[in-house]
Amino acid sequence: MKIFLSTVTAVFLAFPVWAEVKIQEVTSPGGINAWLVEEHSIPFTALEIRFRGGTSLDAPGKRGAANLMMGLIEEGAGDLDARAYARALESLAASFSYDADDDTLSISARFLTENRDEVIDLLRTTIHKPRFDQDAIDRVRAQVVSGLKSDAKDPNSIAGQAFSAMAFGDHPYATDGKGTIESVSALTRDDIVESHKGAFALDRIYVGAVGDITADELGVLLDELLTDLPATGAPIPGKADVTIDGGVTVVDFNTPQSVALFGHSGIDRDDEDFFAAYILNHILGAGSFESRLMAEVREKRGLTYGVYSYLVPKDLASIYLGSVASGNARVAEAIDVIRAEWTRMAEEGVTEKELEDAKTYLTGAYPLRFDGNGRIAGIMVGMQMQDLPIDYIATRNDKVNAVTLEDIKRVAGELLKPDELHFVVVGKPEGLETTN
Repeated sequence: MKIFLSTVTAVFLAFPVWAEVKIQEVTSPGGINAWLVEEHSIPFTALEIRFRGGTSLDAPGKRGAANLMMGLIEEGAGDLDARAYARALESLAASFSYDADDDTLSISARFLTENRDEVIDLLRTTIHKPRFDQDAIDRVRAQVVSGLKSDAKDPNSIAGQAFSAMAFGDHPYATDGKGTIESVSALTRDDIVESHKGAFALDRIYVGAVGDITADELGVLLDELLTDLPATGAPIPGKADVTIDGGVTVVDFNTPQSVALFGHSGIDRDDEDFFAAYILNHILGAGSFESRLMAEVREKRGLTYGVYSYLVPKDLASIYLGSVASGNARVAEAIDVIRAEWTRMAEEGVTEKELEDAKTYLTGAYPLRFDGNGRIAGIMVGMQMQDLPIDYIATRNDKVNAVTLEDIKRVAGELLKPDELHFVVVGKPEGLETTN
C-alpha cells in the first residue's frame, strides 16, 4: 500500500501547469454552492472545504479551542479510534488535512475516483462524528503545548505576538489562535465539542473541487457530506480597529541578532486600489532581490540577509507588515533605512521601469500558481471567500496591467505612513529603546 500511495503522489505532482482554468458554479440539490474544475485525464480529485470564522470564534477564556479541535479531527471518528481511522484512510489511498487560522478552518481531501464513495463516507464521519477521545485530547494537547513552549523562545513568534497585541486591542486577532499554555491546558472535552458545533455550519461554508468529477456527481457528494450540518454557527466577531501607533518597542531577548517586525494599518482586499497597492508592495519589499528594501538594506549596506514587506488583508482588519533581522549592533541602522525608503516611496512613488518590471513579473508568475488539483481548489475557495467573480483568473492580469504610474503615486501617498510605522524589536539592539 505504501508503494501505491507513493505512485499516486508522483502522478499528482506531475500534473501539468494549467494554461486555462474553466470554473463551473455548482449548486447541489440541497442548496450547497461550490466551484468546480473538471479534469478527467487523471482519476483523482481534490476537494477543499473552508468555514469562515477560524480561531477568532474561540469563546472568551477558551483561546486555542478551535486550533486544538482541528488537531483532533483526524484522531478518530464514529466507530474508529485513532489507529483504526489512520488504517482506514491509508487503505483508501486518500489523504485528509486540517488547518486553522484567524479567519478560516479548512479541510482538504485528496482521493482516487475508484474510492470516492468510501472516502466521502469516511470524511462525512470525520466532520459529523469526531470522537474527541480523552487520550487523543491529552496527546494532541501535549503537542500544542510543546509548540507554544518553543514559540516562547522564538524571536519571530515573540515579535509577532507583541505586535498583534498592540495592533488589535481586545479583538481575537490580538492573541495567538493557538492559545497560551495556560488556556490550552485548561480546555476540557466539552470546550472542544462546543468549538466544533460553533465552527462547522452551513452559513459559512465554501467549497472548491478539481479533478475527475462531474457537476452532478459533485452535487450529490456535497449533499451526502454536508447537508446535516447546523444551519448557523457561532457569531463571527466584528471588525477590528488597528490601534498601534508609530514608534519602537524593544523586547529584551538574549540573542546576537535582533528580529524586527514593523508595520501599520493596511488596505482591504476589496478596495478599488488594492492592485495598485499590490504592485507598490512588490516594488517596495515583496520582490525579493529586486525590491527597494532588499537593495538598500542588504545589497548596498549589508545589514541583513533579508528584508520583506507584506500586505495582510484579514477578514476583519487589514495591516501592512514588514520584517528584518540584523545584528544587534546594526539593527538600528537597518530600521533607519527602512523608514527612509518608506518615506521616499510615499513621497515619490515608483519609476516607470519599476512599474513595468513589476507588471512583467507578476503577470508572468501568476499562471505558475495553478500547478495541481489541490492548489487550484484552494485558489477557487479563496476567490469565493474574497467575493471575487468566477472569471477572476482570466481577468486578473488585465487588472494588474491597468495600474498606472499615477495610480501608484496616489496610493503610495495614502497607504504608506512612515510616521505610523511601529517597530517591534526582539533582541539586544544597540542604540534602540522603547519609545511608547
